[in-house]
Amino acid sequence: MSAARRRRLAARALPLVVLAAGAFAGGLLAGADHQPRARAVADRFLNAWTRADYGGMYQLLSSSSRAEISSRRFARSYRQAADTATLERVERAGRLREHDGTYALTVRAVTRSFGALPATVRFTVSDNSDHVAGVAFERRLAFPGLRDGESLHRTVRMPPRADLQARDGSVIATGPDRTSQIGTLAAEIAGRVGPIPADQAAAYAAKGYPKGAVVGLSGLERQFEARLAGTLGGTLRAGSRVLATASPQQGGAVRTSIDPGIEAAAVSALAARLGGVAVLRPRTGEVLALAGLGYSAPQPPGSTFKIVTLAAALDAGAVKPKATFPVETFTTLSGVKLENAHGESCGGSLAAAFANSCNSVFAPLGARVGAARLVAAAQRFGFNETSDVAGAPPGSIPPPGEIGDDLAVGSTAIGQGRVTSTPLRMAEIGAAIANRGILVRPTLLRGAQGRRSRATSPATARTITRFMRGVVAGGTGSAAAIPGVSVAGKTGTAELRDTVPPADPTSTGPSVPAPPPDDTTDTDAWFVAFAPAGRPKVVVAVLLVGQGAGGDTAAPAAKTVLQQALR
Repeated sequence: MSAARRRRLAARALPLVVLAAGAFAGGLLAGADHQPRARAVADRFLNAWTRADYGGMYQLLSSSSRAEISSRRFARSYRQAADTATLERVERAGRLREHDGTYALTVRAVTRSFGALPATVRFTVSDNSDHVAGVAFERRLAFPGLRDGESLHRTVRMPPRADLQARDGSVIATGPDRTSQIGTLAAEIAGRVGPIPADQAAAYAAKGYPKGAVVGLSGLERQFEARLAGTLGGTLRAGSRVLATASPQQGGAVRTSIDPGIEAAAVSALAARLGGVAVLRPRTGEVLALAGLGYSAPQPPGSTFKIVTLAAALDAGAVKPKATFPVETFTTLSGVKLENAHGESCGGSLAAAFANSCNSVFAPLGARVGAARLVAAAQRFGFNETSDVAGAPPGSIPPPGEIGDDLAVGSTAIGQGRVTSTPLRMAEIGAAIANRGILVRPTLLRGAQGRRSRATSPATARTITRFMRGVVAGGTGSAAAIPGVSVAGKTGTAELRDTVPPADPTSTGPSVPAPPPDDTTDTDAWFVAFAPAGRPKVVVAVLLVGQGAGGDTAAPAAKTVLQQALR
C-alpha cells in the first residue's frame, strides 16, 4: 500500500476514533453524574420531610412508587403516623450516608408526648423509566424507626386535671367533679367539661388525646385546656416493639384574672335579667369579671358605638372637637327621616350631642365619614378580629361595599344596621379610650399583658374621654355617677325590631321613629364606662336585653360594678 493511500485511510478513520472516544468519555461522565443526582434527590426528600411537605416528598418518589400509591394515600399515611406519635417535627441529626444505592440518615422525631426519638431512616433511590432519579417508597418510611410489616399505635394515660383558681387563689374548679370553693358563682365563669365534641375529634387526636377524654367545652375550662390537661403520658409501639414511654404529668394550678368580689357584683347587677357584664383592667386587658352574656350572643351596640364613630370622624378630620350643630328632632338621610330617641330635640356643641346621644348629629356624621373610613376605624377597635378569649365572637361590621346608602351608613354609625357586639368587645373599646388610644386584647390569666395596638390617636382619645365624662356628669349616663369619683361613660339604646312607619307628609319620604317610651322590650340597654376618668383602673360594659334605655337600666347596673371594683 502506498504512503498516499495509507494517509487517505487514516484521515477517514480519525473522525470515527474521535467519536468513539467521545462516546466512551460521555458514558464515564454520565455514570459519574448519576450518584450525585440521586444524592440530591435523597437530600431533597429528607428536607421536605422536616417541613412536613408531603406533597413535595411525593413528587420525589420514583414513577413505579407513584403508580403504587396515590398522593392522597401517601400524605394520609404520614399524617396518621404523625398524629399517633404526637409528632411535632422531624429533625436531621447527622450526615447523609450512601452505600450501594441505599441512603441512610440519623433523625430525631420530636413528639409532644414522648420527647425526641432518635432513629435511622434508610431508603433507596433508583432511576425512573425516563432515567430521572426517584425515591422508592416503603410503608415503613411513614415514621422514623419503623421496620417492615410494623404499624404504629399508642396507648394514652391522662393525668388528673389541674385546678382553676380565681385572682385571690380561691378554687374555682378542682378534681374530677370540678368542685369549687366559691359556690354557685363558679358556674358563671368556670365553664363545662365533657367528652370531646365530634367536630373537634381530629384536632384533639393530633394533640395526643385518647377517644373519650374529658376536655374543657366552655368558659375558663376551655380557655386553659392545654394547661389544665397537663402532659399526657402513655406508650408508643411499633408492632410489638416499645418505641417510647412517658409518665403523665399533672399541670400546675391556673391562676386566672377573675376577681370573685367583682364577679359577684356583676352577677348581682344583672339581677336575673337576660344580659351580660364584662369588667377589665384597661392597661393590661385582664378580665376581672364576666357574667351572663358577657362574651357571647352579640347584639346591636346602639349608641355605645358612637365612641367608634366619633374616633373615626376626629381622626379623619371630618369634624372638629368644638364643632356645633343645629338643634333638631330628626335628620334626613337618603330621603328618610331618622328621629332622635323619643323624638327629643338635641344638637348644639359636639360634646353636648355626644352627651345626649344625638342621632340627628351622629348619623349624618357617620355618612360624612363614609363606610370605608367607618369600617376601618371599627376594625382598629377590634371588630371582625378573632378574640383571644376562646369561644368569644369578634363583634362584627360588614365590609364597606355591603353597608349601603347614606341611611345605612348613618344607621351603622349609631350602632344599628348590621353591627353587632358583646359586652367584652365594648369593654375593650372603652379601655382603648382609657388607654389614650391603645387597644389591649383581653386576657384571662392573672398578671398577663394582652396584645396591644393603636386604635386611635392620643388626642382623639383625650377628647372622647372628656366627652364621656360629660355623659355621666350631665348627659344620658348620669345614673352612673359616683360621688367623689370621675366616671367616663356612654349609654346605648339599640332597637331590636325594625319598624315600618306611615309616610310623613312634612318630609320627602317615610320616617324612622324611635320606639314608644313605654315599650322597653323593643330595645337593648347598654352602658360602657371607666373610672377614675383621669387615671382609669377599671372599665365596665353592661348589656341588658329588652330593658329599655341604657341610661335608665344599664347605667345604674354599671355603677354597682364600678363601686365594687374601685374598693
